[in-house]
Amino acid sequence: MTLNTIGLDQKKTKDIAKDLNGLLANFQVYYQNLRGIHWNIKGKRFFDLHVKFEELYTDANLKVDEIAERVLTLGETPLHTFDDYTKAAKVPVGKNISEDEKAVRLIVDSLSELLKMERQILNKTDEAGDEGTNSMMSDFITEQEKTVWMMKAWLGETV
Repeated sequence: MTLNTIGLDQKKTKDIAKDLNGLLANFQVYYQNLRGIHWNIKGKRFFDLHVKFEELYTDANLKVDEIAERVLTLGETPLHTFDDYTKAAKVPVGKNISEDEKAVRLIVDSLSELLKMERQILNKTDEAGDEGTNSMMSDFITEQEKTVWMMKAWLGETV
């Protein structure tokens, strides 16, 4: 086994970085979805949702940067083109969504997909002893589970 400068198995970190790049691409699509629903939301819940969606896209933007920097920390290059993002996208793409319930549903569906990816990365990083990525995924999961719960509550649904 060959270790990199931060003491992790190079082969395992290359695989983790690949998964992080997939997560990065999907976060970029999620971020753009949030911008779109922030801009296009209409109706009686406009004021509340407009602010909430801005809060979410600001957070997603920070996470995009964290993920990209972690890919770099692991010695790889983060994806950075729209072409890369669309090819790797698993989260649904929301286009011209202005209705409140459709917008919130898009968030729930997107986060559900991101959570699946993050759990897979969490398992790999645990096995690889990659505490840095593991901690980041754990934090993301905790936050996003709460957001899903809140959005589902807003929709009148249970998790």
